[in-house]
Amino acid sequence: MLTRTSLLLALGLAGSLACANWGQTPSGASRRSLTPIVPDRLVVLTFDDAVRSHYTTVAPLLERYGFGATFFVTEFPQPPFSDTTLYMTWAQIGDLHRRGFEVANHTWKHTHVDRMDGARFADELRYVEDKLRSLGAPTPVSFAYPAYVTTPDAVRLLRERGYTFARTGGDRAYDPVRDDPMLVPSWTLRETSRDTVLDVIRQARDGRVVVLTIHGVPDTAHPWVTTPVETFEALLRALKDGGYRVVAMRDVARYLPPERRPAAAHSAPR
Repeated sequence: MLTRTSLLLALGLAGSLACANWGQTPSGASRRSLTPIVPDRLVVLTFDDAVRSHYTTVAPLLERYGFGATFFVTEFPQPPFSDTTLYMTWAQIGDLHRRGFEVANHTWKHTHVDRMDGARFADELRYVEDKLRSLGAPTPVSFAYPAYVTTPDAVRLLRERGYTFARTGGDRAYDPVRDDPMLVPSWTLRETSRDTVLDVIRQARDGRVVVLTIHGVPDTAHPWVTTPVETFEALLRALKDGGYRVVAMRDVARYLPPERRPAAAHSAPR
């Protein structure tokens, strides 16, 4: 039977051990155990090129289904961004932010990163960042490589500038634990059959996230990457009926292990 004295000694020892360990940073497996586990049926929808149908068709449908998404915006040179029958205006882009969608960076002029030096790439990133801030949107934390082209220098610069994610292609699922968040793979949706779409989204399991790249719905600026409205609506119904959680790219950050998170978002000089 414990005496009052022995009980006090035991409590004192426990308190001493707690004080000795207080403030220590967990390492290795302990740190990873603090990261939430990626749930099954997690899908990210991303939309490229700031085409007009993102505002007129895509956003209303997403709101009807209660889905999140990321819109990667750029001022496409050809056909020119000034043609508002083909592209959103910056005011419409700002409205997407106010409606709760993530608006992110796709470079100023859709320039492939292998065609720019570091100074030019930084300028193209900064242009979109400044535009978004002028509209009351936060500095973007997500980036999409034009034409899925990547380079080690571009990866390094994005990381230095505090970006959390950079999306490319690859047609495979994304593993937040194993994959570099500066090289997030995705599938491109075009005139894909329903069966193919279902096969793709079923891969959102076992710690993997399905990221979809979609252009216009439809895409009148670049018809070779168009997605018919019927195909897009079939995807949304399949996601809803299948109980999928559909989010923006930024929302996946909570599943990144600490060693894959940026030290400080946008800490580099502007």
